[in-house]
This record gives sequence, structure tokens and C-alpha cells, in this order.
Amino acid sequence: MESLLDFSPLVEQFGTILTGFWSTIRLTVMSAILALILGTVLVAMRVSPTPVLRAAGTIYVNTLRNTPLTLVLLLCALGLSDTLQLSLSSDSPTNYYWWATLGLSAYTAAFVCEALRSGINTVPPGQAEAARAIGLTFTQSLRMVVLPQAFRSVIAPLGSILIALTKNTTIVIVAGYIEASAVMKQMFDDYGGTLPIFLGFAAGYMILTLPTGFFFGWLAKRMAVVR
Repeated sequence: MESLLDFSPLVEQFGTILTGFWSTIRLTVMSAILALILGTVLVAMRVSPTPVLRAAGTIYVNTLRNTPLTLVLLLCALGLSDTLQLSLSSDSPTNYYWWATLGLSAYTAAFVCEALRSGINTVPPGQAEAARAIGLTFTQSLRMVVLPQAFRSVIAPLGSILIALTKNTTIVIVAGYIEASAVMKQMFDDYGGTLPIFLGFAAGYMILTLPTGFFFGWLAKRMAVVR
């Protein structure tokens, strides 16, 4: 019983655990930024008056949303990096980091796109018509009138996507990148799958996700659009 409740491995490997969670934070932040940029481009394509752009955006979103993230990461790590020998950095760990980031970003962008599209649907059509009436182009109308309101309408859903992204980083080990979950797996191999190790890492992920949820909930109320 004492061995099952032994928290000493967490103390011994505390520095390694912190490094693992720092890797998770780096991966999450960079992936979130890229996913937000790509998701915004995708939603512009999906509501574009150009049929080709609408079709391309729809195909991308439907394909990525219905593809397991594991397969996306394996495509990046094994297909593009190892098989095709495409390199994003001469340093191996950095190369795996960027491939993992791109895989997560490409996958998450599809969900960001759909969240933003739902936000665009909440904008009264009359505002877009008024923008066109004063001579704004589609791009100008989207950038200055529609998207600012859409973003304010979907702050809470975007927060949920960010939390999901944080949890999705636990499988980037398939792309060769070492973060918190990979450290936990190594500790399970070294010390056995004990409850204290599991609880320690679960607490670490809660420290990352719970404040995020509270912050985006507060921000959504703060920035709510009054209709």
C-alpha cells in the first residue's frame, strides 16, 4: 500500500516534469496562434462569394474534422518528415516540435473555422448590406464589420477549442515530440503505473486548463455583443 501512495517519484523528477509541461505550453501557444490565423483564413474562404474558394474551404474543414488527430500527426512526422525528408529545422528536436505544431494547427484550424462561421451567422445581414452600400469590398466588410463581431460572439467556444488543443497535445508523442504526457509515460516505465504519478500529472493539466476556462468565460461575458 505504501508503494502505491509513494509521491517521491514526483519529487525526484520535478525538474523533468516542469520541463515537460513547459514543452506542452510552448506547443499549445504556438499551435493556437497558427490555428487562429489559419481558421480565420478558412472562414473567409467558406463565406466567400467565389465558389472555388468556398469549395476548397469546405473540403478542408470536412476532411480535417473527420480525420483522427493521430493520423494527421503521423502524416506530418512519418510521411512528410521521415519519408519525404522535408525538414523544418536542422536540429532534430526542433524539427519534431514544428511538425507537431503544424499538425495540431492544421487540425484545430478546422474547428476554429466552424466556430467563427457560427459567429458570422449571428451578425445581422443588414450590417453586411450596409457595408456594401457604402462601397466596402467583401474583404473590407469582413475585416472591419463582420469578423470583429463574430470573434466577440464566439469567445467561449474558442476557449473550449483552446482547452481541447491543450489536451490534444498528449498524443504528439506519435510525432516524435516529448512533452508532459511523454514524461509521464517514461515515469510509468521507470517507477510503475502508480496512482500518485497519475494524480500529479492530472493536477498539472488541470492547472493549465481550469484557469483558461474561467478566463474565457469571464471574457465572453465582458465582450458580449448587445443585440
